[in-house]
Amino acid sequence: MRKPLALFIGLRFVRARKKNQLVSFVSLISMLGIALGVLALIAVLSVINASTGTMREETLKAVPHAAVTLPDDLLDWREAADSLAAAPGVVAVAPFLESEAWLQFDGRGEFVNVRGVTPETEKQILQSPDSQLQAMLDFLAETPDGIILGTRLAGQLGLYPGMQMSVTPLNSLLQRRTEDARSFQMVGVADFGFYDNDAMALVNLPVASQLLTGRDDAVPQLRLRVDDVLNAGVIAREAVAGRWPVASWNETRRSLFDALRMEKILTGFMLLMIVVIGAVNIVATLVMAVADKNADIAILRTMGASRATVMSVFVIQGFAAGVLGTLLGAAGGVLLAMNLGQITRAFQGALNAMLAPGDVYMIAHLDALILWSDVVLVCLCALGVSLLATLYPAWRASRVQPADVLRYE
Repeated sequence: MRKPLALFIGLRFVRARKKNQLVSFVSLISMLGIALGVLALIAVLSVINASTGTMREETLKAVPHAAVTLPDDLLDWREAADSLAAAPGVVAVAPFLESEAWLQFDGRGEFVNVRGVTPETEKQILQSPDSQLQAMLDFLAETPDGIILGTRLAGQLGLYPGMQMSVTPLNSLLQRRTEDARSFQMVGVADFGFYDNDAMALVNLPVASQLLTGRDDAVPQLRLRVDDVLNAGVIAREAVAGRWPVASWNETRRSLFDALRMEKILTGFMLLMIVVIGAVNIVATLVMAVADKNADIAILRTMGASRATVMSVFVIQGFAAGVLGTLLGAAGGVLLAMNLGQITRAFQGALNAMLAPGDVYMIAHLDALILWSDVVLVCLCALGVSLLATLYPAWRASRVQPADVLRYE
């Protein structure tokens, strides 16, 4: 099969043994620079993906996939719950009431988010089913004045199961109505995740309705669990069909995940500079190659090669370094991300053995999640930067005048 002339000559230039060792060295450095940049980009973005996934899982331990706010004049919220549960993509629906309150024990207190739930439906709505939490919910159903606290909150106040505490709604506290306070008995502690979820307290829905609203017939919100967390808002809005307001988890926690997304973008942009440095070396390589092959260029032109053909020859020669560097970096980045856990554990062991006895430096929790869309995007960016770096030297080569070069040959 015959190759196009530009491709044939460009690949010959890549494979040919160069007389100028400096050109070979700079070409190698450019390829390794691009490979290092691609490797770092894939590995770091994979670590950020894993961190974002962990943050999302921890957030969804307490935050609903989607929450539906029902109107106060709704006659029966149970009919609304049954209607939403039958919608496509909705796994379970549970009612809840939530408001801020002041929890006090033994002269100390903390602001908490009191959430009233029905233990039976709450077990179905949990993001990560926990046998211990399910047992506590069963105990909560049998204890009308029971309360489940987050682990951090219970630790700060020194609370243990069986202890009594008082809870005052925030509105009553602001109006100094201490008579609205209610006593609760702690039935257990649960992991509600980190960020701002650890100040959570679960109580029975009828008790929460009376405590937080002063009404026994208060209409609760509905908490939805969906089968596709990343599309929770779309699924919830299709289920509601415009009847009631909907807020998905990525809307209520938008600031957190927007910050994580911006961190990923800025980190990727900074690491892309390594690829740009490698591309600068491609420019230097091609400039020296053009100066070294002026006679060859002149001969090609006199044999009928057009300026576009000459330009294509040097674009191919320079782009080959970008392609090889990108492939090498992509393979190395994927392998590094896939084995990052084992590498960090080995590094931790070596660090502890050299610097301190025992597990002082703990970095084995570092994990990576490879998204192939990120890998493809990184490779395309590296190839695009490499291609752009070849254009100016190749254009310079196409402007070589054969008469000026061959006059002294």
